[in-house]
Parts: sequence; C-alpha cells; structure tokens
Amino acid sequence: MNESTGTQVHSLEELAREVAPSRDLWPELEARLTREAESRHAKPALRFPRELAAAAALIVAVAAGIGIGRVWPPHPSAWTAAPGPSAVTATAYVSDPHYVAAHEALMRALPAQLEALPPKSRAKVAASLAAIQQSLKDIQAALGRDPANALLQEMLINTYQDEMRVLTDVQEASAVGREI
Repeated sequence: MNESTGTQVHSLEELAREVAPSRDLWPELEARLTREAESRHAKPALRFPRELAAAAALIVAVAAGIGIGRVWPPHPSAWTAAPGPSAVTATAYVSDPHYVAAHEALMRALPAQLEALPPKSRAKVAASLAAIQQSLKDIQAALGRDPANALLQEMLINTYQDEMRVLTDVQEASAVGREI
C-alpha cells in the first residue's frame, strides 16, 4: 500500500523516489556511534584477556595431549593380545576384556555370516578386513618404535573401531540377507 496515495503498489516504480523521514535521525545515530567508539576504546583490556585465555587453553590442551602420550599406552606387559590369530584380521595390544570378548564373538561368527552375504559383498568385506589387518600391523610396528606417539595411538584406536564397524555391519547384513 502506497502511504502517500492510499493505493496498492504493484511495482517498485510506483513508490515515491524520495521520502523524508518523519524526524531527524542523525542526532540519535551520532550518539550511538559515539557510544560505540568510546566503548571500543574502553574494551582493549577485555580483548587481550580473551586472546590470552584462548592461548592458555591451547597450551593446556597441547600439554595434556603430551602428558597422555607419555602415560598411555600402559607398559606393554599390561596389554593382552587378542587370542588366536585370524585369517581376516589381527588384533593385538587390547587391554579391554569387553572389547576382546566382543571381537572374539564377532570373529567366530564371521565365516557363517560371510556365507549369508552375496558374493559381491563378501569380496568387499574381505578387502576391507585385509586392509584393516595390514593397517593394524603397520600401526603396531610404528608404535613399537615410538610408543609415546599420540597420533599413532589415535590411529590404532580408530582402526580397531573401523574393524568393529565392519564386523558389526557384516553381522547386521547377514541377519537380513542384504548387501553391504
């Protein structure tokens, strides 16, 4: 609705080119800009502590990571190797008995579950598990040379998780007879 004519507007061309504000806006804008400028000059002391706090948090995080790397993994005598070698995957240096038990159960069931899958899926699973097995061997060998390396430790954990994902996907897929 065009306020000056009281008619409905159908295009932008019908609007007035210049409309004067009902009051002078500059004094209010000037006051706001002045307040903001003054507050910016008063806040540098607040900005520095934020940046300093962020830098301190980063330093603490790095120090914690280094500390964890020196403490974990525990001494190799505390680790237990997962029992029994597998033709598809190899687990070692696992200290969680729940993981070992779950892994053993999935590995025992794997041959039957693979048979329930279509041949294409079986090939995918075998290739995935072979790649994971090789990755585990490589990471464990590297950890043997540098046991305090946090990146290698994280890679090892991620690779074990990848293996468990593949094994549980096979279990679920074989139960319903779907492809992976």
